[in-house]
Amino acid sequence: MENEYREREGVNPMDAVRGKAPREKYSTDIPVNEKPGKKSSKKTAAASEKTNAKTNTYTDKKADTKAKPVGSAKPKRQNLLIQVLNGEILTRDFVLNNLTFIFFILFLLMLMVAKGYYGKQLQKDITDLQADVDAQTAEYIENKACLEESTSRYRLVQALEKRGLKETVNPVKVIRLKRKDNE
Repeated sequence: MENEYREREGVNPMDAVRGKAPREKYSTDIPVNEKPGKKSSKKTAAASEKTNAKTNTYTDKKADTKAKPVGSAKPKRQNLLIQVLNGEILTRDFVLNNLTFIFFILFLLMLMVAKGYYGKQLQKDITDLQADVDAQTAEYIENKACLEESTSRYRLVQALEKRGLKETVNPVKVIRLKRKDNE
């Protein structure tokens, strides 16, 4: 009898397994035989399913199957990029459970960026200081060359001739005194 009913209705029980069966529309309305605040028993739930099954006609099921494509039985998963842009990825359990770890990783990334900027600043400071050292070294060499030129033997002899001093011809003698250890 049940098989005859199914054949008459045109419902194949394997359609639900294959994903071809029409999806029932679920509503948030409270059934008539169920009162708010009380739990329904299994018997009343089974009775309400029977009444819902009787109200659906063959034409309604056929219209529903034609309206929906075969592959739409599964809810389509959104692209990860769309979830990031919508902010839905932040409400996932994985993200919420690992929030402290995510903040730690973000902190490490900020430290890495700051270290990069600090390294660039140090490199700029080193370059500027090296340029200053090179300028000071060049000035030192220039001043040393001027000093050597002005204190050369030839220039000193010319400068002292005006005062009447002459260069000695005899070599310089060194006088050494021997000191006693007691004194």
